[in-house]
Amino acid sequence: MTSAFIPMVGRQANFAFPLPLSERYRPKRIAEFAGLKRVKRVMTRFAAAPTCSAFLFSGPSGTGKTSMALALAAEMGAEIHHIAARACDLEMVERTVAQCWYMPLLGGWHVVVVDEADQMTAPAQVAWLSKLDATAFPPATVFIFTCNGTDRLEPRFLSRTMRLEFEGELNGEAMFFLTGVWLAEAPGTQVPDLSAMLAENKGNIRDVLMRLQIEILAA
Repeated sequence: MTSAFIPMVGRQANFAFPLPLSERYRPKRIAEFAGLKRVKRVMTRFAAAPTCSAFLFSGPSGTGKTSMALALAAEMGAEIHHIAARACDLEMVERTVAQCWYMPLLGGWHVVVVDEADQMTAPAQVAWLSKLDATAFPPATVFIFTCNGTDRLEPRFLSRTMRLEFEGELNGEAMFFLTGVWLAEAPGTQVPDLSAMLAENKGNIRDVLMRLQIEILAA
């Protein structure tokens, strides 16, 4: 008996799988972020004249911390080293920093992005203390750590980073962006109360986009 199931492996090139709205509208450049005016101003000026630095992007999930780090790296033309928090152990710290002492593949800067730094191992956090010291800081390198909160981060670690707060903003720029998404995805239908959605989700645009995905299907 022959199964009617056809495995998907090797067939991806024959299909166009649409991405969810949160990925389809993920900003790729600093100017594309809706809201975050202060963060965008700082990052735009930094990208124009980068220096060896360590940033801590702090704020709720879905407010664009990792996306902003990747957008900064793109505008700097930097080589990206992206580390997930649970993979950030002592060995990973040593290996990544060692790579930063070599000329970047693109000939410019290294940007090291460590996601959810508040979840990394204690030995890794201690290791970063020495790596972020001025005497051991690798050349042409920018470190960006993201976190939802700083309670689990040592004061010594915090003192070695420049902290930027990512908070959802209930402003006209976010409303303009979300309205544009709805009109592009569900033309000819009534626009829902985006202002209420934005307020209910505390300015978290990613969460609103997830809700809009359902509303668009219902429309």
